[in-house]
Amino acid sequence: MKTKSQHHYFSTSLIFTALFMFTVIACTSQETAPQETTPQEAASQETPLFSEDALPEVIADGFRFTEGPFWHPDGYLIFSDIPADIVFRWTEDEGTSVFLEPSGNSNGITLDPDGHIVLAQHAGRVSRLDSDLVPVTVVAQYEGMRLNSPNDLVYHSNGTLFFTDPNFGVSEEDQELDFTGVFRLTTDGELSVIYTEFALPNGITLSPDETKLYFNDTATGNIVRMDVDSAGRASEAVLFASVGERGSTGAADGMKTDTEGRVYSTGPGGLYVFSAEGEELQMVSFEQSITNLAWGGPGRNELYITSRDRVYRLKTNVLGSGNW
Repeated sequence: MKTKSQHHYFSTSLIFTALFMFTVIACTSQETAPQETTPQEAASQETPLFSEDALPEVIADGFRFTEGPFWHPDGYLIFSDIPADIVFRWTEDEGTSVFLEPSGNSNGITLDPDGHIVLAQHAGRVSRLDSDLVPVTVVAQYEGMRLNSPNDLVYHSNGTLFFTDPNFGVSEEDQELDFTGVFRLTTDGELSVIYTEFALPNGITLSPDETKLYFNDTATGNIVRMDVDSAGRASEAVLFASVGERGSTGAADGMKTDTEGRVYSTGPGGLYVFSAEGEELQMVSFEQSITNLAWGGPGRNELYITSRDRVYRLKTNVLGSGNW
């Protein structure tokens, strides 16, 4: 038979044992339970798009108005100087040299699926360069009327060409079309208008999987998205995002995407980056208004950015989309 003191000791031991076990279980639970994070915290834990010490680096200057940068698969950058009527070539070792003169006041530059360099020319046409760098007209008219001033362009892998056609490079008396628009050109030469709601349609790009087409308006800063099927047919446009109205510090102009579907667009003050859902992720400031951008470099993780009289390089922690 237990004494009163023995009962007290036994009860106290049980209490302490229970408390100890509860503490161990609670600590273990705290150590192993998954921690919830908000979307903002999750985003902050991802690899940053740009390193903290990454700054825009001027690689070439002394131009009149640069546009349309394009990194050629052979390892060099080409870009337009529109008023100078020249396409320049740049490499790290050799610097800058004339690539094409005259250029037809070229703006955007890309490659077609066959590897030919293709120019959007303010002279009112889109042209392909042959093996001797002689321009061959791809398209110059819509329903018998001259195009305004093709600005920027992108190819679908099936050969469909999308391009913007504002009226920057054509006088009012010479303008034949009564609209500015976004065009689609098929491989069999059928040219159609897919959008006419922007006053100044400008930058244009495809998502990495080619299921989305993006283009922007210099006047409003709005970016529109269209779904694209495997045949290159585009659906109804929806508002995707906006960089704001143009001003003294820049405007919506060139656009590109990276391999994860983020969308990059020039805008007032610098370079804007949006998620694939249209959320603004980051803005990189530039001392001059910037006009266009292209992925390039040996690892395709560098952005080459045109900005009036100069060209910048900005190193990133992501990879550029393979869409030209």
